[in-house]
Amino acid sequence: MSVSTCQMKERYNQQGFLSAVPVLDDTELREARQAFNHLEREFGEEYTQYSLHNVHLQYPWVMGLSILGSDVILLDSRFICKYPTTPTPHPTATQAGNDAITLTSEEEVRSSDKDQQSETGLPFVAWHQDMSWGPVLSVWLALDDSLAENGALKVIPGSHCSGMLPHQLASRPGNMLSVNQEIPEELVQTDSALLCPLLAGQMSIHDGFLVHASDPNTSQKRRCGFVLRYVPTCAYPIQVRSTVDMSLPVSTLYR
Repeated sequence: MSVSTCQMKERYNQQGFLSAVPVLDDTELREARQAFNHLEREFGEEYTQYSLHNVHLQYPWVMGLSILGSDVILLDSRFICKYPTTPTPHPTATQAGNDAITLTSEEEVRSSDKDQQSETGLPFVAWHQDMSWGPVLSVWLALDDSLAENGALKVIPGSHCSGMLPHQLASRPGNMLSVNQEIPEELVQTDSALLCPLLAGQMSIHDGFLVHASDPNTSQKRRCGFVLRYVPTCAYPIQVRSTVDMSLPVSTLYR
């Protein structure tokens, strides 16, 4: 039985997320995969794992992945891949993406830790929230099947209603988040965590305050997703004082 838009909106407001929403048909998925695979061959897996940030500004095929309507603003985008093995450096990786416009966001992975992951731990995403300011909506579009064994998204339903929670530096090695942040374990109701598996071509949507995470990829299959963040059209940027820690997310105000 199909779910109406009103039912989806009500569920989103109550739970803070939607999952397994169909987006790409077979042809669109095949074309997107082929285009991403070309980037892998061009730049290498080490780069495409975490450094394809705001590439919708560079590649028309990424911009063509129309996902949401015209009443929202795309804040930023990023491809995030968890590979089954430690990626091999590519000689042209450091030359790519120099002209991209970047915004600091919570999901942004830390390049400084990538060379340590093969020794200290597999890449994972700690429990966290996406943004500290205002209403942000995050989309996770699966280019590959995203399942338990290759590190699918997991969420705490309803946690978006608690507002912004304290974050600290994570002690577990391999955390992919921008400033190695995590919500303290005692503040996360892990017993109510829900896995959000996606088939390739499906997307999940979650509120910026929803507590979420993902485990390492322990399978032999790649897990590639396209992450986008949207804000309402009433949002506008403000000048941030130089004394503010620039590792924090970009501040956005709302009328």
